[in-house]
Order: sequence, then structure tokens, then C-alpha cells
Amino acid sequence: MTASHDPGQYAAWLVSRAAGVTAFLLASIAVALGLMMAGRLSRRPGMARRMRSLHEHAAIGALVAIAVHGVSLLGDRWMHPGLAGISVPFAMDYRPLATGLGIIAGYLAALLGLTFYVRRRIGTRLWRRAHRLTIVVWALAAVHAVTAGSDASTPWMRTILVATGVPILALFAVRLAGRPRPARPAVAGAAAGGAS
Repeated sequence: MTASHDPGQYAAWLVSRAAGVTAFLLASIAVALGLMMAGRLSRRPGMARRMRSLHEHAAIGALVAIAVHGVSLLGDRWMHPGLAGISVPFAMDYRPLATGLGIIAGYLAALLGLTFYVRRRIGTRLWRRAHRLTIVVWALAAVHAVTAGSDASTPWMRTILVATGVPILALFAVRLAGRPRPARPAVAGAAAGGAS
């Protein structure tokens, strides 16, 4: 076997690919569960607690996989991204826009995910507002997967993108449709009529 076909030559790249796909799958599970909980789509006794636990574990797993996805690229013999390439958005030579969006998505995922542990300090209201950006982070990750990933055009990766994207977009639409609208201010005449 020649060195050019030696899997050891591509170990870092293979680890990064596997971690990236794992991160996307775990993040998709976390986002879907979050949307289900926010929309109160499951009312069975005890289900909310189980969903919350799975949501938290999937989110933590996604953060770990995101870190592995980036750090393992430091050993990539073809890319040679360097520390700046994996940590500074748009600094990598390889598809800078696509990789930059992925880096931004990673930072935002970490920031939003870790706010769960400081929500008492920042307040539940601010935490919930910030948490609504999770769908944007997921969308950035999906764009990163499609535009930076070497597997984006393969049938198995397209299947993953569709299998995660369709339910998440459907749950997001249900969430938007079910969100209560702000009350209209009372018209002066109607208020006066109600007082008489």
C-alpha cells in the first residue's frame, strides 16, 4: 500500500468529518426537542422532564463534537489551518466564507448552550429571548455543512440534511403559528363604550 492511500495520512480529516456530522445530528436533535418543548407539543406526564434531559445531553454532546470537529483539523496535513484558521471566522484559506460561518455557528452554539447554566443570573426572560436565536445557529451550521463539507453532495449527507431539516422547519413553523400575538392597544372609543 502506498502512502497516498494510507488512511493514517487522512486521520485528522476523517475525525473532523465524523465529528462535524455528529455535531450536526446532535444539534438537530437538541433544536427539535427545544422546539417541541417550547410549543408544548407533548403533554404526557413526565415527558417534559425526559425531553429536557435529552435536550440538554444532546446540546452538550453537540458542543463537544463541535470542539473535536475544529481541533482535529489542526492535524490535517492538507489544510494546515493553524489556530487562527479554526478559531477566527473567515481566516482559513479553505472556503473562507463557508468555514467562517461554521466558526460563528460554533461560537454562538457554545454561548447559547452555556447560558442555560447562568439563566438565574441573567433572568429567564433574557435567556428565553437569547435561546430563540438557536434556530439561526442551526441554519448557519446547515449552510456550513452544505458549503464547506466535502460530503455535502453525497446521498447519505443529503439524506441527513433533509431528515433533520424538514422536521425542524415544520416544528419552527408550528412554533411561530402558536406564538401568542401581542394584545392590541384599546381604542379610546371602545374603552369609553365599555365604561358606560
